[in-house]
Amino acid sequence: MSSQPPADPRGAIETVFRLESPRVIAAATRIVRDIGIAEELAQDALVAALEQWPRDGVPDNPGAWLVTTARRRAVDLVRRRENYARKLAEIGRDLETTVPAQEPADPDGIDDDLLRLVFTACHPVLSAEARTALTLRLLGGLSTAEIARAFLTPEPTVAQRIVRAKRTLATRNVAFEVPSGPDREARLGSVLDVIYLIFNEGYAATTGDDWLRPALCEDALRLARQLAALMPKEPEAHGLASLLEFQASRTASRTGPDGEPILLKDQNRRRWNRMLLARGVDALARADAVATGVPGPYVLQATIAACHAHAHTYEDTDWRAIATLYGLLAVRAPSPVVELNRAVAVSMADGPAPALEIVDALAAEPALRDYHLLPSVRGDLLARLGRTAEARTEFARAAALARNERERRLLRRRADSPTS
Repeated sequence: MSSQPPADPRGAIETVFRLESPRVIAAATRIVRDIGIAEELAQDALVAALEQWPRDGVPDNPGAWLVTTARRRAVDLVRRRENYARKLAEIGRDLETTVPAQEPADPDGIDDDLLRLVFTACHPVLSAEARTALTLRLLGGLSTAEIARAFLTPEPTVAQRIVRAKRTLATRNVAFEVPSGPDREARLGSVLDVIYLIFNEGYAATTGDDWLRPALCEDALRLARQLAALMPKEPEAHGLASLLEFQASRTASRTGPDGEPILLKDQNRRRWNRMLLARGVDALARADAVATGVPGPYVLQATIAACHAHAHTYEDTDWRAIATLYGLLAVRAPSPVVELNRAVAVSMADGPAPALEIVDALAAEPALRDYHLLPSVRGDLLARLGRTAEARTEFARAAALARNERERRLLRRRADSPTS
């Protein structure tokens, strides 16, 4: 234990639990084989921390303390069950001491509880929406409100999906495992989507005071790397890994000294992480090497990210190629958000006028009704067309819709000075 209790032990505990709860839940799930019960055990570990840490101080490794506490309680629970002997034989006698390898050389030897949790929560007995919502809740540590925001879906709907998903997994006795063969391939799309959404919430948080949540990005990137190792012949797995490597390479340049967002055009590209850029290039090359037919959505997005990575300056970016790639992406994975991104690329390749036509056509999309980036993009296009008063109105509307405080401040500044 640390020698002195922290000045604000409750705040420290809440922070640690928010970061470590996915690992705690995954470790408990491996033992009890029930996600709902595992969540309760994780909460028990939190209560124990609230009781002990203010008195004894925060442990040197608080995450390990929480995992160990939840794991011990899980083992105690199994021992109290009538089928204890069978369960104990199934899970082995070394549960309390074994530490899973993080990135083993043998792809099929991956023993990572977080990855097991992703595949379990993405079981086909659940709807696609339920799989994603549940995994974001368990692994991403996102609140129901944050998930609803990411889905552009009402909060009560998301809450119901999560409750029903946990109940279904328990009643159907879904195994806590990384599946093999066709079953693994059948779950791949959901797993890719979930990892991507976890990364995005860390890369540009939808709510809260901080724009970046680095721990979420790190977890998602590690899971993407492991998934690519697990499925070396799947181009989309390599495509996702490549995309996240490229995105993560910009992290240090995306915020200023006070945590304020820095947009892509204003970033210092010398601060982009060269090692992650190289990893992104390598992963994209692996995707291309095993690809057959038309590229998938993640390979296309990784190719777009590569275009940005290869440009020495914002002005050097091949915007026409990016606009073309977004056009292909709109065919492979059509969505209003993809169209909005295509509009930005078109504005840089062909000017703001044709891009504004694309954006205005999206105004009636129900999914974008409360999406702050729609008026934000529209405001930028109007400002570039010299329609300053209209641009100011759009930026003010975007600020009112934004849920992240850092982003809200940036949009308010744009409203005050649209042409800056």
